[in-house]
Amino acid sequence: MFNFFTKKNFLVDSLEGFVDIHNHLLPGIDDGSKSVEDSIELIKGFGEFGVSDFICTPHIMENYHPNTPATISNSFALLQNGLKMNNLNHVNIDMAAEHMIDSNFENILEKDEVMPLDKRYILIEMSYLQPSLNLLTAVEKIADKNLYPILAHPERYAFLHGKTSTYKEYKDKGMLMQLNILSLSNYYGKEVQKSALSLLDNGLLDFISSDVHNQRQLKAIREIKLSTSLIAKVEPLIQKTAYNFKG
Repeated sequence: MFNFFTKKNFLVDSLEGFVDIHNHLLPGIDDGSKSVEDSIELIKGFGEFGVSDFICTPHIMENYHPNTPATISNSFALLQNGLKMNNLNHVNIDMAAEHMIDSNFENILEKDEVMPLDKRYILIEMSYLQPSLNLLTAVEKIADKNLYPILAHPERYAFLHGKTSTYKEYKDKGMLMQLNILSLSNYYGKEVQKSALSLLDNGLLDFISSDVHNQRQLKAIREIKLSTSLIAKVEPLIQKTAYNFKG
């Protein structure tokens, strides 16, 4: 008999001590936070459910968000000062970037102008509609730099939906995979949610993060309720992310 009253719990209750390795909290340099004040309010919101460790990852995307280590460092310094001014000394932030695999990526990789996470990993992304032509070449060159590529939100790439074998091929090529928390709900749509659950069931995910850009997304994260069995599948990702990136 089906139990229509299966208990559901708020996912944020499992996030205390979490390290958020993908977010857009740095102010004024991409499509995320617009000001230090915005960033502080988002960080305070995370603090309400026990998250105070962040690796900030603004976009590096040719023609759209052409950030560099200099622009990211400048924004990071502004946020650091904002945290001090607001007596948020318990909050730990670091900086990296989310790198679009575009025509300029291999150039900045070669010149060591990328922004790794924890000096070991590099967060990468593609267009949601089609794969980057140089994806596998870029992944090989990332490995040559002794870095591990993490593919951001693999569940959101429409061209990969239903293609478990392609995801497995990517894993075989050395890619790690990072799930967006919001993909566990229908925030991005049912197909993305379905893909997220499939990746989870197939053991293809390595890390999980917020990818938060604004208060609307943070509110949506607060409201996610999952079954006890699904939370049991997600908690190892939460723990693995914290274990690998805790400062």
